[in-house]
Formats: sequence, structure tokens, C-alpha cells
Amino acid sequence: MATLSVWKFDTADGAQRTAVALEALAKQGLLTIADTATVSWETGKKRPKTRQGTSTTGIAAMGGAFWGMLFGLIFFVPFLGAAVGAGIGAVTGSLTDVGIDDDFINSVREQVVPGTSALFLMSANAVVDKVHESLQAQGLHGTLVQTNLSNEQEAQLREAFGEDA
Repeated sequence: MATLSVWKFDTADGAQRTAVALEALAKQGLLTIADTATVSWETGKKRPKTRQGTSTTGIAAMGGAFWGMLFGLIFFVPFLGAAVGAGIGAVTGSLTDVGIDDDFINSVREQVVPGTSALFLMSANAVVDKVHESLQAQGLHGTLVQTNLSNEQEAQLREAFGEDA
């Protein structure tokens, strides 16, 4: 089963640099990437730039429509009219089953602001200590914003990455 995680970086290019590093680690067999997408929000810009990654496994890729819808919900809803808002309410209700609810959307929206970036990662089978070691050696430090892991699994992940749970 793939896990959806959102990692925030304190630079506008941190998420993209980490996505590239993770692709290299996937080639080494240290994790399986089903799909990635990044959000980069440069200081002074009204909206972030989004980029869908390329599935390295060819399976379980979320696809552009999913990422576009999710990013629209997180970053652009305040700019949409009320008529569209009603339709979006129905869509967000269907995403709750996969761990994407109002708390998820609000948490990401509050933390990914101008000058930062975020990596949305669908992954499985990670050798967490090896992945962590490699990312730390490259100076790539992210903060876990959201995940669909259980509380226990999330605490283990935060501990492995040196975050306070």
C-alpha cells in the first residue's frame, strides 16, 4: 500500500531537489515511488508553481487530474466563486476516504507559503534509515506536514527524520 506524505521545505527549490534525490534512491531500490508532485512558491509571487513528477514504477501513478484537483483545493479555492465552491465540497468529501480531508488541506495551505516548497510523495517500501541518511548528507531537510499513516507510523517516521513528534 502506498503512503501519501507531504513534506515542506524552507526554500522554493527544496521540494524539487528532494524529488530528484528520491528518484535516484528509488533506482537503488531504497523506496518505491508511485508518484510525486511538487509545489514551489517563490517569494513575491501570488501563486505557487506546481509540477507533476514522472512515475518511476509505472504503477499507481495518481495522474495530472488528481494533482491538479488537489492543488486547486489547497491553493486556489479562495480565488474561486461560490458556485464552484459547492461542487468542490462534493469532491473533497470523496477524498476523505484516502486521508485527504479539510484538516489535510488546511494544514498544507497554512504551512506552504511564499518562499517555501512542498513535495507530495506517494511511496512504499522505503528503507527509511538509508533514505534519511542520504537526504541528510545532501542537506535536504524537510518537515512532515501531513501523511495518511497511522499515528504510530507517523511518529516513527518523524523520529527517523529527527523531528519532534
